[in-house]
Amino acid sequence: MNDNTLKADMLQAMRRLAKSVTIISTSDGTQRFAMAATAVDSLSTEPPSLLICVNQTASTHAALAAGASFCVNILGVEQQHLAHLCSGSIKGEARFGQGQWLTSDEGIPYLDDAQSSILCRQDGQFAYGTHTIFIGRILRVRNTSAITPLVYLDGHYTTTAQPAPHMASAG
Repeated sequence: MNDNTLKADMLQAMRRLAKSVTIISTSDGTQRFAMAATAVDSLSTEPPSLLICVNQTASTHAALAAGASFCVNILGVEQQHLAHLCSGSIKGEARFGQGQWLTSDEGIPYLDDAQSSILCRQDGQFAYGTHTIFIGRILRVRNTSAITPLVYLDGHYTTTAQPAPHMASAG
């Protein structure tokens, strides 16, 4: 199998891997950056940590490569427009024009109404191919009560949220 065929097959396989949609947000102290991402995963509970994978061509990459801390904002289905905003042609500060953005005491931008906002101090990085893997040591987690995950599958946004169970009335 040649490399082009293997790459195409891999991309097709990854389209079948349903992933939660997040916005990774960070700051270099002067500018804020935000990007939609699905390449996020837990790493360890001791110490509490996660990893993110960022393409080296992404505008967010330079701040992260310089050691910036970051936040993983896990989106709900009602925030699909923010995922579009942070993955499209709008760049830089304009990506913060919508949504309820706040800044932590550490200077990390986070989405106040995300399902979860996981504030991380960067604790390691290594380059592999076109991406860099950044390890985040978790500082704080903010959870909301709603669980309506925005999921990316086969090139489309969807959700796995179930409608509330129907309550039978007593009669």
